[in-house]
Amino acid sequence: MHNLKSILKLAIAASFVLGLAACDGLTGQQQRTVTGGAIGAGAGAIVGAAAFGNPAAGAAIGGVTGGAIGATTH
Repeated sequence: MHNLKSILKLAIAASFVLGLAACDGLTGQQQRTVTGGAIGAGAGAIVGAAAFGNPAAGAAIGGVTGGAIGATTH
């Protein structure tokens, strides 16, 4: 379980770093899409690991959902 938590923390940190690094030169809507996807993936990984024991599936679902919400907001 300790190893899973370490991997999960690393995945969340990496998604935030990559999300922020990818925001240079993007429009506001593109930035919201990337940020929403990164936040959704991190939150989905946590929920997926806690509820179903599958952080990868949670991250995928959360990332898609967060990206879609970020793309549709103004």
